[in-house]
Amino acid sequence: MRYLLVASSLLLGSVGSAQAQVSIGIGVGLPAVDIGINVPVYPELVRVPGYPVYYDPRASVNYFFYDGAYWVYQGDNWYASSWYNGPWQLEGPERVPLFVLRVPVRYYRQPPGYFRGWRADAPPRWGEHWGRDWERRRGGWDRWDRRSAPRAAPLPVYQRSYSGDRYPRAPEHQHSIRSEQYRYRPREDVTRQHFEQHGNPGNWGNRGNPANPGNSRAEPPRPAPFQQRSPAQPQPQDNGRWNKPAPQERGREHDHEHEHENEGRGRGRF
Repeated sequence: MRYLLVASSLLLGSVGSAQAQVSIGIGVGLPAVDIGINVPVYPELVRVPGYPVYYDPRASVNYFFYDGAYWVYQGDNWYASSWYNGPWQLEGPERVPLFVLRVPVRYYRQPPGYFRGWRADAPPRWGEHWGRDWERRRGGWDRWDRRSAPRAAPLPVYQRSYSGDRYPRAPEHQHSIRSEQYRYRPREDVTRQHFEQHGNPGNWGNRGNPANPGNSRAEPPRPAPFQQRSPAQPQPQDNGRWNKPAPQERGREHDHEHEHENEGRGRGRF
């Protein structure tokens, strides 16, 4: 009996350890995770005024597009994918692009409770939420010259043709279609890593320079797990803090989306 109890304990411990290893993984190259959302068709993305970022005003989640990749803020974590319905990969808060972090509070369609009381026209107080260590690493993240904002990446509208049973689930298949139909070259390191991950598996030497396949370097160390502060207590909500974007914003940005539609299309269908 004692042997059975010891064996059972060891078995349960190994299972729990395996689950923990998957749940804390951060960054490109690790297993995709199920974040509990489903985007059955290509989303209707609208430009955030003054930012090189798009969001989906009809989504029930915090859903963004920037620099060729989709970003979701769900359950106090950031996830990224190069296709609109995943697979998604967990990204640490120190890897999220600054322009995604700068998006004002009002464009979060499912804001967490600790957003209450924060200005709707300003970015979330990430430094207050994630602590001084994070803010020291990413100092000045909320200060930038709006006149020098980069041009928004073209939307990958070719993905509209892939939904339901036609949606490519295998990352290698996704990469094959994207490389054929989407010419945009990302500026952010984290986006380039998502693009390159399945095009040349295991070749981490090209992460910094995708145009130079001969530049071989050792894989950099992965960031240590980030220590996060406990969420702040919700504050009383001020009137007007949760104003949704005005309807006319979508109309203004609709034309801008079509500006880049041809750029987002490739040389032909896959």
